[in-house]
Amino acid sequence: MNWERIKERIDEIISSNTDRPGEKTSKKKLTRDIKKNEKTIEDIIGFSDDVNFREFKLGKKLKIKATLIYIDSLVDKKTINESILEPLFTEEFFSDNVENLTTDDIVKFVRDNTMTINEVKVTEKLEDTIEGILNGDSVLLVDGYEQVMVLNTKGWEKRSVSEPVVESVIRGPRDGFTETLAVNTGLIRRRVKHPSLRIKNYNIGRFSKTSVSICYIEGIANKHLVEEVKERINNINIDNIGSSGFVEQLIEDSHLSPFPQILSTERPDRVAANLMEGRVAVVVDNTPFVLILPMTISIFFQSPEDYHERFLVANFIRIIRGIAAFLSLTLPSIYIALISFHPEMLPTRLALAFAGGRGMVPFPSYLEAFIMEGAMELLREASIRLPNPIGPTIGIVGALIVGEAAVSASIVSPFMVIIVAVTTIASFTIPDYGSAIALRILRFPLMVVTTIFGLYGLIWGLIAITIHLASLKSFGIPYLTPLAPSRLSDLKDLVVRAPFWLMYRRPKYLRTKDEKRFSSKGDDDQNERTR
Repeated sequence: MNWERIKERIDEIISSNTDRPGEKTSKKKLTRDIKKNEKTIEDIIGFSDDVNFREFKLGKKLKIKATLIYIDSLVDKKTINESILEPLFTEEFFSDNVENLTTDDIVKFVRDNTMTINEVKVTEKLEDTIEGILNGDSVLLVDGYEQVMVLNTKGWEKRSVSEPVVESVIRGPRDGFTETLAVNTGLIRRRVKHPSLRIKNYNIGRFSKTSVSICYIEGIANKHLVEEVKERINNINIDNIGSSGFVEQLIEDSHLSPFPQILSTERPDRVAANLMEGRVAVVVDNTPFVLILPMTISIFFQSPEDYHERFLVANFIRIIRGIAAFLSLTLPSIYIALISFHPEMLPTRLALAFAGGRGMVPFPSYLEAFIMEGAMELLREASIRLPNPIGPTIGIVGALIVGEAAVSASIVSPFMVIIVAVTTIASFTIPDYGSAIALRILRFPLMVVTTIFGLYGLIWGLIAITIHLASLKSFGIPYLTPLAPSRLSDLKDLVVRAPFWLMYRRPKYLRTKDEKRFSSKGDDDQNERTR
């Protein structure tokens, strides 16, 4: 028995099982033989029908073999034909003394004088070559030349800029992010036309190689915050990054909290405003949502429209929004506590009205509340999944029919239908979808503790939520800032918004380098106005 051969075969199997796909690029190198290079690239990318190997010769006199490699669905073929192939097929694009030119001279001439393309990168790394092809670039191989030219020919289909769907406003910009990273960073650049804006690019995901950009304004953003974000992004080790939600879950501080610690937005104006306050934005390719960090709880209850309206109007809307958030979290629990444990707290006529409405209901108030809240969550989820033309109609009609049928069948009382309706409407006033979901989740534990302990349980539940919020941090910033720890100068944009001429400093808790929003002349003008 050939034990040597068996041992070699075992080693081959072990090595093939331990190697991850994509790691072969680090084990092979480019050579001066164009056929070997083609075979190496073909072995790594695979025998795919959408990968084109266009073979030709440089000029009629030179007869030097060359190959252009690209993926059909990721490139702009017009750019390839007009800016690459057409100049290279020209009969005379060298001097007459071509015999004395080396391959390096020819390639240098081609790169510098022949191709009319905006971006050409020369590399000898096989990893960069493969990455360029998969990103929509074209790779030019020349026989006898060890390096390759990576040509920018990206041209895949993309969605045009349209109005944001989730964060719509009455007064404000109408453009929103798309699924293309270059478009998204361009929308940010349009609003921050300053040389201090920095955009750092990374590729995350062993298979997806998703492009991720970190945006910040140098001279405003705290450098420790920027380094922390870069470190967390670099530490991501995963096969696929499908959207910004993947990145959010991998870099947030507390994974078990229902409250989001990173703001997700599809509005370029909101990103630009937060960058100018000293925050950092993370733009992920293939998703229209950009991440903003660090965040505090007050940010999630603020709408971009608050800053496009006058401060009196914005404050009125904010107060309504705060009351609605509190009702969304506690109204069913308050109903359970008052009906089951503390009816003496109600006025006599109201208590009698509640008793009359529940006279034929066979269930206790807590079970009644759970039934209706569960039904409303089912209707809400179903309306989201249904096609757009019928989704809202089914949601509204379904809620009316279910509520009316439940009351007619004496399963729930009319007051319970009103409570659930007000709770649902109140939850829709919260601008951030993640925060609205957090309150929807916490509503049920509060109902449980209220069912057991009454109003005392509700108070204990609110205290527990407050303690949890006080323990949360977003990239080192306490979640309840500027309330805990208290920062009086940052209270101008917490519950109510002060006039712009009073908000001349950036938030202190961000520890920005440049603390003032206004220039020194502007500061003098504001001081005169406040006297």
